[in-house]
Amino acid sequence: MRFFTQYTLAFLIHFMWQPTLTQAQQPDEQIRDEMRGVWIATVANIDWPSAPGLSSKQQKAEFDSLLNVLKSMNMNAVFVQVRPTGDACYKSSLVPMSSFIVEKQGSPLDDSLYDPLAYMIKATHDRHMEFHAWFNPFRATWNLDTASLDARHPLRSLPEQRKAAWFFRYGKRWYFNPASSAVRQYLNNIVKDVLLRYDVDGIHFDDYFYPYKETGIDLEAALHDQEAFNNSGSAFTDIADWRRDNVSKLIETVSMTIKKYKPYVKFGISPFGVWRNKEQDPVNGSNTRAGVTCYDDLYADVLLWMKNDWIDYIAPQIYWSVGYLPADFKVLVDWWSTHTFGKQLYIGHAAYKINNAPNDVHWENPSEISKQIGVVRANNNVSGSVFYATKPLLLNTLGVKDSLMTVLYSAPSMMPAMPHLSKVTPSTASICRVMGNARVVQLTWALCELLSGDETPYYYALYRFDGAGIGSYKNPRNLLAITPFYTEKTYFEDDTAVEGEYYTYIITSFNRANVAGNPSDPVFLKKTKNGVRKKRKYWGYLF
Repeated sequence: MRFFTQYTLAFLIHFMWQPTLTQAQQPDEQIRDEMRGVWIATVANIDWPSAPGLSSKQQKAEFDSLLNVLKSMNMNAVFVQVRPTGDACYKSSLVPMSSFIVEKQGSPLDDSLYDPLAYMIKATHDRHMEFHAWFNPFRATWNLDTASLDARHPLRSLPEQRKAAWFFRYGKRWYFNPASSAVRQYLNNIVKDVLLRYDVDGIHFDDYFYPYKETGIDLEAALHDQEAFNNSGSAFTDIADWRRDNVSKLIETVSMTIKKYKPYVKFGISPFGVWRNKEQDPVNGSNTRAGVTCYDDLYADVLLWMKNDWIDYIAPQIYWSVGYLPADFKVLVDWWSTHTFGKQLYIGHAAYKINNAPNDVHWENPSEISKQIGVVRANNNVSGSVFYATKPLLLNTLGVKDSLMTVLYSAPSMMPAMPHLSKVTPSTASICRVMGNARVVQLTWALCELLSGDETPYYYALYRFDGAGIGSYKNPRNLLAITPFYTEKTYFEDDTAVEGEYYTYIITSFNRANVAGNPSDPVFLKKTKNGVRKKRKYWGYLF
């Protein structure tokens, strides 16, 4: 009976309480767990580092400063571009160091012990934020100057005949050819290298597959792939379907690699915001009039990838405003929310357009992002937001940082769980010691039982409820603290407890898929003048 009164009631409330969701204008009430992420672009030094060739000390300081601001805004994930243009923002024997990190592609860093990616991951995890490694898989160069490429870049190292099969030139850049099986294997090996050597939480691809068409430049002539299609032995009769299959083969291969080596790592895509217009697909298309579509122009069949369970989440770049007639933000959020095939959906917001979109006056309204988050939170099939890019947030354009920090994201939020990536739930923790003094309440906890390494918690969440009772776990005001990832510290000091007040504390463990273990037995106490007095009566039951 004692087990039931202490444990089962807490368990039932924890997992059965389903509070009403609210709009963006009511952030401190009942808000579900949500992704709050930002894309950090390294290409052209858009977000970080501020210039190529900075010292390791300067790069670290800039990244720490960036993270500190994001943390103050209660962001919980970063998507950092680690492969901007056929290069790397990390040490690698396969790929040269990016010219956006060092002054000349492939040049050594000033500190032989410094690895930008390793440093960024640790700095991010120390702030209890997820790190997703963002790859631009098919963009090979940023310009046509191949002479400045490092000798290890395949545009320099491969023989001419293989180069012709691996690359094509379009507009002002060189691209990897998705039709080449050797290219797809090469790209998979690059992802595998990062996956095995770095403690990333996710692998992330953006919207660049086959290139966006440029006015006045013939993509068909640049691809010059009709002969390859004819000789491919493919069952496809349409070259567009064959191109889509080329991209899909890479997605499937990368998915299999992740699942083989680190199945807890999330794999996600951030496609162009319009899959197809209704005019092109009356049955499945969205009610939009976009000049470009993901399926027809970029040859990316993202719905197939979700159907086949190759990816874990989708983050479409819905970079238009609420009410923009050709591609209305709300229309597209609703469309994607009914085409997720059970995958987690995050919405990509165009922070870079705030006060910077001449053809859409909605972006001059300081409340545009607030409206968009309201749309996101009103949709039960959407799990949060990701913003591109970081710099407009840091610059507080039209007060967006203030709005996020003080209204929209004024309290921390837990990451949405991905149960399909969880082998077992993490071991239950127990608050085993409660002490205090005039200043703080001191709590120590331990694991009740650990049967396997898969049950080892990745982090803990400590909840505090006013009075003798367990309130909503979804209310941010009840979330007292979240420990860093891989924490060995199972001790916390609550310096916000008020003398004379009664509180109930519960600790919950979480794994890498953000799946919660069973909550601990509740501890009920009174904060006194000199410390704490633990109460033994709870909900009318003695324990």
